[in-house]
Amino acid sequence: MAKKAKPHKCPKCLPNWLAAFGDLMSLLLCFFVLLLSMSSMDAKKISEAIGSLAGAMSVLEGGTKTEISKQRIQESTPIENRDESSEQVNRINQAIAEMNEMMEKGKGPAVTLSESEEGFVLRLPASLLFKAGEAKIENEDALLFLKRIALLIHELPNKLEVSVRGHTDNMAPGKNSTFQDNWDLSAQRAISVLKELLIGGVKPDRMHAAGFADYRPEASNESIKGREKNRRVELYFYARKNENKAELEQSVLDKAEALKK
Repeated sequence: MAKKAKPHKCPKCLPNWLAAFGDLMSLLLCFFVLLLSMSSMDAKKISEAIGSLAGAMSVLEGGTKTEISKQRIQESTPIENRDESSEQVNRINQAIAEMNEMMEKGKGPAVTLSESEEGFVLRLPASLLFKAGEAKIENEDALLFLKRIALLIHELPNKLEVSVRGHTDNMAPGKNSTFQDNWDLSAQRAISVLKELLIGGVKPDRMHAAGFADYRPEASNESIKGREKNRRVELYFYARKNENKAELEQSVLDKAEALKK
C-alpha cells in the first residue's frame, strides 16, 4: 500500500503591513510623477490643479464643500487675480538687480523700485546717468538700461502712464554751469531720460517730464550721502484716470463764470 505524501509546506507570505506599505509607495510615486508632469504646464493649469486638490481635501475657504466650481477655484487660487503688469514688474526688478550688480564697483546709490499710492516708482541715481552738474546721458550702461526699461514699459498696459521726475540736492549748479538753477537742471535731466525712453519706443502720449529741484528730498542734505541720494530721476508709473472730458470742461467753465460774477 502506497504511503501518503507529506503535505508540502507553503512558503510564508509577506506580512500584511508590508503589502500595504508597498501600495503606499506606489501611490506616492504616481503622485510625484504627476507633479513632475504638471511642472511643464502653464501657471493657469497648475493653479486650477491646486484649487481642485484643495477642494477635494475640503480646505477651500467658506466651508467644507467639496464640489469644485470655476468660482471656487478662482477664490482658492489668488494667482488667477494677479495684476496683468506683475510679470513686467518682475522683469524690471530683474533688470534693476543686474544694473546694481554692475554698479557695485562704484559703491554709489542703487537703482530701486518701490510701491506708491497709485502705482510704483523706479528711482535712478543721478551718478548712474549724468556727470556732476550736467544733464546729458553719456554712460553706455545707463543708456542700455533705459533702453531695456523702455521695452518693458512698451509691454505694460496702456492704462499705465509714466511721469519722469528730476530731483537735485540743495547745492546750486555753479557760476560756470549752463543751467540757471536747480529747477532748470532737474527739468533738463528729466527730459533727457524721457527722450531716451522715446527712442526706446515708448509712446509720447504715455509720458511727461517734470523738475522738482531740491524741494522733494529723500534724505537730509546735511551729509554727502544724503545729497547723493537726493540727486535722482524717478520714473513714476501710475494708472490713467478715466475722466469725462465734457464734464471736466463744463466744470472749468462754471468756475470761470463764477469768478466773473
